[in-house]
Amino acid sequence: MNSFSSALPQLGQWHSLEDLRELQDKQLPQTVSWAARSPFYRDRLASGALPATGAELAGLPLTTKQDLRDAYPFGLLAVPKERLATYHESSGTAGRPTPSYYTEEDWVDLAERFARKWIGMSDADLLLVRTPYALMLTGHLAHAAGRLCGATVVPGDNRSLAMPYARVVRVLHDLGVTLTWAVATEYLLWAAAAAAAGHRPDADFPHLRALFTGGEPLTDARRRRISRIWGVPVVEEYGSTETGSLAGECPHGRLHLWADRAVFEVYDPATGTVRAEGDGQLVVTPLYREAMPLLRYNLEDNVSVSYQDCACGWGLPTVNVYGRAAFGYPVGSTTVTQHRLEELVFSLPDAHGVLFWRARAEPPLLRIQIEVADEHRDAATAALTAAVRATLGVDCDVTGLAPGTLVPHTVLTSMADVVKPRSLFGADEDWDKALLYY
Repeated sequence: MNSFSSALPQLGQWHSLEDLRELQDKQLPQTVSWAARSPFYRDRLASGALPATGAELAGLPLTTKQDLRDAYPFGLLAVPKERLATYHESSGTAGRPTPSYYTEEDWVDLAERFARKWIGMSDADLLLVRTPYALMLTGHLAHAAGRLCGATVVPGDNRSLAMPYARVVRVLHDLGVTLTWAVATEYLLWAAAAAAAGHRPDADFPHLRALFTGGEPLTDARRRRISRIWGVPVVEEYGSTETGSLAGECPHGRLHLWADRAVFEVYDPATGTVRAEGDGQLVVTPLYREAMPLLRYNLEDNVSVSYQDCACGWGLPTVNVYGRAAFGYPVGSTTVTQHRLEELVFSLPDAHGVLFWRARAEPPLLRIQIEVADEHRDAATAALTAAVRATLGVDCDVTGLAPGTLVPHTVLTSMADVVKPRSLFGADEDWDKALLYY
């Protein structure tokens, strides 16, 4: 543990919400001082005294995603460029990507927060990281956290042709992978690929201890289904490229905000009011971010925050994450979100075997397609139709598709021919591959 790590708060160092707020207020002046070094916040903070407490911080305007885009690439830089360790950009889920950068010291905080898993990582673990290793933070973050804990990291970038699903299954099985990090949808694809390779996910991977997941909203129904398929716990976390890990799951299955490392608020865009808890959009002020400090950054994720006690004893607020409001679509007089619809799809009986689905929201009705075997097609489509009408109150058309329609069998079984570029070929070789790298 280096000197910077030893200065960071650790779980168990506070015993009440008052203690937690004292931790925040102790670090906040340093955070604001860092922010004032950047061109963006230098202008924003120039008109008055720098806020020194959470109450004073609440007087500042929110920082928006558009602010980050407008400040591209280094308008929020608060340290000399020579001190930067990494540069990242968001995935651009809704709009243009936002820049983000970190120092080596920032990375200590990042890795520690990600490593706060109730199923811990150690040097006995093989951690398969199956998220992008490019400009996004997620793969690098899991990699750094795994190494911090001594785990052997298997870098299985899910945007590389060198790591198709058939190879994922082989690596999981042959290496005896114990822990994984991926979006939840990956685990369904792995299960289908494992079955295609003749493996039983819940029986033929005996070393697997847990599936770590984040990066997309996860309903309780889908989490339970994935856990049953693989026979191990699904451990969720929540964060962003701009902030790193913001919340992790406790042993009682609740997501806790890392309020010892950041200040959190809930913003109601309808009224413009901000509260400590309740429903709205999550606003965050990371407390140990020096390269690119963010003050009252609105993630625009719909959440519900509560300060009710949890049996885990961590003394941290809990959060439910529902995703972006922009991802809801009108059907009749109702707004349908993926979160609500996913809960219904994965509440279908396991015996129906429904893993993959898609839906299109049209003004008069909701069109849903599910992959389902012939023998379960009528039962599955009837059950989902009834659930949608009863729960969402919208008309729907549910169609059962043959397995392999939405996720082709070749996606699950093929091994791509990944080659290095070359220019000289033999007489019987395909020289149309010259200079290609795929």
